[in-house]
Amino acid sequence: MGVAIRDILADCKETLTWDGLPGTAAVDAHNALYQFLSIIRQPDGTPLMNGAGRVTSHLSGILFRTVNLLERGIRPIFIFDGKPPEFKQETIDQRREIRTRADDAWKAALKEGDIEEAYKQASASTRIDRHILESSHELLDLLGIPWVQAPSEGEAQAAHMVRSGDATYVVSQDYDSLLFGSPVLVRNLTVSGRRRMRGRTITVNPERIVLSCLLDRLEITREQLIEIGILVGTDFNPGIRGIGSKTAFKIVRNSTFESTIAEKQPDFDPGPIQEFFRNPPVTDEYSLAWRAPDVEGVVEMLCSRYDFSEDRVRSALAKASVKATQKTLDAWF
Repeated sequence: MGVAIRDILADCKETLTWDGLPGTAAVDAHNALYQFLSIIRQPDGTPLMNGAGRVTSHLSGILFRTVNLLERGIRPIFIFDGKPPEFKQETIDQRREIRTRADDAWKAALKEGDIEEAYKQASASTRIDRHILESSHELLDLLGIPWVQAPSEGEAQAAHMVRSGDATYVVSQDYDSLLFGSPVLVRNLTVSGRRRMRGRTITVNPERIVLSCLLDRLEITREQLIEIGILVGTDFNPGIRGIGSKTAFKIVRNSTFESTIAEKQPDFDPGPIQEFFRNPPVTDEYSLAWRAPDVEGVVEMLCSRYDFSEDRVRSALAKASVKATQKTLDAWF
């Protein structure tokens, strides 16, 4: 879900054309997978599956979106979540309950013949399991696309890689990477284009947020941005009921963050969460190289095992010819 600070960022976003995006994209893999699994479905909400009932929506998303990025001069790196911090467990449990209720509501809507409601609830019931992760890793390897296993939060690792110069920007629908210190966040990159939403077709364009510009425009520090996040709620705490991002912004600007926490949540210590955003577990133990795809390997996986159309797969792969590239800044920028 991510931190809900959208309302104070309206003047800090820059809508982009694809021409402004070449570079290396550190993709929040779990966020992208949830997008693929939520959107790539049948009209009644049923995910794409092979003949054996294995979900394939995520594989379709990885293949066709990755090819689209490569065609436009963008080199993706997929960053996968590792072990969550202990204080995220409550959020994980809540999300599991929400998905279970959504799954029940999906089945009820199907029984009642309410296709629109069924699709909505099915999207909300999306889960990422071991099969989805392992098959995603396998497909990325066959496509010649590097992926990194984060020690903890994927967005923290992605932000670290941008700060280190190993990527140009983080790609995620959530804003958490800004709290983790990513210099640049690009949203809508994995979902851009024409989409059906609530019965109508809309155009979704990429948008960029530059952390330094955001902080300058709002006249706050990154530490204060973290405080705003804690007040409205993050993946690690529920926030304070009744406080949205605009109210949180005023509280922080008035230097009353600590007194507000003391009054509203006297038993809550924000210190560990603040420190986690400042200094999350990250790693430099990774190797980045983009290779030409293993065409026959991809065809065997997607067509023989997952019932993809061979013509569509080969057509996509023909567009994904990428020369083997080692991790050198000269080659990237």
